[in-house]
Amino acid sequence: MDGREPIALTIAGSDPSGGAGIQADLKTFQRFGVYGEAVVATITVQNSTRVDRVESLAAELVIDQIRAVLEDMPPAAAKTGALGSAEIVRAVALLAREFTFPLVVDPVFLSTHGHPLVSVEAVRDELLPVAALVTPNLQEAAALSGMEVNDAASMRAAAERIGALGAKAVLVKGGHLEGAALDILYADGVFHEFTAGRIDTRHTHGTGCAYSAAITAGLAQGLPLPEAVHRAKLWITEAIRTAPGIGHGAGPINHFAEVPL
Repeated sequence: MDGREPIALTIAGSDPSGGAGIQADLKTFQRFGVYGEAVVATITVQNSTRVDRVESLAAELVIDQIRAVLEDMPPAAAKTGALGSAEIVRAVALLAREFTFPLVVDPVFLSTHGHPLVSVEAVRDELLPVAALVTPNLQEAAALSGMEVNDAASMRAAAERIGALGAKAVLVKGGHLEGAALDILYADGVFHEFTAGRIDTRHTHGTGCAYSAAITAGLAQGLPLPEAVHRAKLWITEAIRTAPGIGHGAGPINHFAEVPL
C-alpha cells in the first residue's frame, strides 16, 4: 500500500466500557499495525457486569457511514460484529456484494451477559453468502447449523453445514469445550486445527470481537487466511492470559499483548 499502513474497517456496536465492539476492534487493529475505521451500528449501555440497553441506529445511517469511508479511504479488509437489527444486516449484506475486499463476519447473537443483539435468521440468510470468513463460537455455530455442537467432530460437521450456506470459510471456536481451547477452520474444503492451553479466568469480555479483528488485520496485511488465523489465535491466547483484571465482572482482555512475528 505504497508504504502506508493497510486499512481495516469494523461495522459493529459501541461498548462504552471499551472491552468489546468497535472499541476492542480499533485497539486490536492498532496493535497489529493496521489503520482502523469504525462504523457504528448499535449503541449499548454496558459494563463488565451487565448490559442494560441496546439501541440500533437507522439502517440508512449505517450505510451512509460505510459509503463515506469507502469513497475516501477504502479498507483492505472489513469485519462485522453486533449489527443490532435485521434491517441493518440486510442493508450491510446488500452493500457488501460490492466489496472488493474480504468481509469477516463475527455472528454476535448474544452479548457476554446473554442480551440478544441480532437475529440468527438475518445473519444466516443475508450475511453468510457475502462472508469471506464467519467466526462462530459453539453456541453460534449450533444456531447457524441447526445441530448440536459439543466436540471436535460436531465442530467440523457444523463448519461444513455453515459453509454450505454461502460462507467461503468458517472458523468454529471451541473456547467453551473442556480441555484445550480448540478452534477449527474450514476453508477450501480443508480443515485446519488451532489449539491453545486453557486459561482459568473470568476476564474474557470482548474475546470474540478482538479475535475476529486480529484475523481481519491479518487479511488487510495480505496474509493467507490460515496464517492470519494462526497469528490471531496466538495473540488472543496471550491477551487472555495477561488480562489486566479490571472490572467487577467479565473484564476485558489485554489489547497490549505482544503480536507474534
